[in-house]
Amino acid sequence: QVELTESGGGSAQAGGSLTLSCVASVITHSSRCMGWFRQVPGKEREGVATIHVESGSTYYRDSAYYRDTHFTISRNAANNMITLRMDNLRPRDAALYYCVAGPTRVCGTWESDNWWYWGRGTQVTVSS
Repeated sequence: QVELTESGGGSAQAGGSLTLSCVASVITHSSRCMGWFRQVPGKEREGVATIHVESGSTYYRDSAYYRDTHFTISRNAANNMITLRMDNLRPRDAALYYCVAGPTRVCGTWESDNWWYWGRGTQVTVSS
């Protein structure tokens, strides 16, 4: 079992930045890929970015999804940690952000059912 612990959520003004962090209790074959999903009430969870913890390969959605908010995912493999830097936040980016983990084969996939482990989520709010 892999436990994921998120931190770094909070409030930002439009145009501001936030950085989310997630630490995995252990990296095994089932958690070599980690990433971030987000969800707003009444909508499906959406994948934001993923990263292979060992290779550092990053995966993003089509650029149109992010519009003018800039997301950067990175990892610190020694500490089983990933971060998501969000710049130029907009109110539409407000959501509950979940850290996820899964085996290598799910890296770069955006279906929530593919991911094996989920954190509890950290809330991001953006004021206009």
